[in-house]
Amino acid sequence: MEKVLDSKIPLRNLHNRVNRKELKERMRQSTELRVTLSYYKYAHIPDPQVFRDDLFRLYHSLGVLGRIYVAREGVNAQLSVPESRFSDFKQAMDGYPMFQNLRLNIAVEADGKSFFALAIKVREKIVADGIDDPHFDPAQTGVHLNAEAWNQLSDDPNTIVVDMRNHYESEVGRFENAIAPDAVTFREELPLVAEQLANHKDKKILMYCTGGIRCEKASAYMRYRGFDNVFQLEGGIIEYDRQVKAKGLKNKFLGKNFVFDERLGERISPDVIAHCHQCGKPADEHLNCANEHCHILFIQCAECRDHYHACCSEKCVNFIQLPVETQQQLAGTTVFNGSKFGKGAYKAFRKSGPELRMIGE
Repeated sequence: MEKVLDSKIPLRNLHNRVNRKELKERMRQSTELRVTLSYYKYAHIPDPQVFRDDLFRLYHSLGVLGRIYVAREGVNAQLSVPESRFSDFKQAMDGYPMFQNLRLNIAVEADGKSFFALAIKVREKIVADGIDDPHFDPAQTGVHLNAEAWNQLSDDPNTIVVDMRNHYESEVGRFENAIAPDAVTFREELPLVAEQLANHKDKKILMYCTGGIRCEKASAYMRYRGFDNVFQLEGGIIEYDRQVKAKGLKNKFLGKNFVFDERLGERISPDVIAHCHQCGKPADEHLNCANEHCHILFIQCAECRDHYHACCSEKCVNFIQLPVETQQQLAGTTVFNGSKFGKGAYKAFRKSGPELRMIGE
């Protein structure tokens, strides 16, 4: 079993109990310097709930904020660590055998205000994949490539580069000549990619994602489906950007890297490849609709943000101007884009802008 932190925090306090709005305000007003990072580790965890509680005690004691998923197959974490406690954090992590020599993906652009609470949840899997075949071995991954090797191999005409992220991620940023499946979830994307590339098993398949966690499974899945020449970008886009800058390599990633925290994105190149979902002008700033009863994720330019008051539609603009009591009365029976489409389906009301390059095109 992994290391257990000796802590007197009672079990009833191993969850955040402060109002979300209050936590956000605390974060905005804080002057504490913090480091935003992410990591993942596939490992066998016999009792995810016990491990989760131990990890909460540790992170709480260090002032760590973030979103972490724990499952029998491992840990997936996005964190914000106080700069003054960063060395303590690394030392504490090294105390767990499974975390020794762990790569920490430091955020490209971050002011430390990426998270406002500590949330650690137990899940069935750290990456929902929809795979239930006991013969599938996630350890049989593809060949890991560093940034230099990735650039060289992606220039090979016998290579297909595949973005293993959701379409709302690849819309704002992707590698040159990458195919971007029109999928909302990783579970949906896995069989889609394998089926539509079935006639290209003679090609080299290069796969990438944000930090590497999805490609660990994706590359293993492709090998499971009979693809022999499968490669993956080690450390994902985050590590690629770090290596490109450190080694002076050509940056082949265009636009922004979507991230799942308050920032919603970090710029990798100055290219703006997406478009405002309301007017069609070049834009790549994601935001959630200001109408909290809608809250749909979408892209909006500065002009439309002013015009629509950071809302996704006139309907939401009119709604947020109603008295709070009236909003609460109508919220349960009013259908907004968010309640109708759900996360990632904002494309349903996208008016203009070029479509992504899909598989088979």
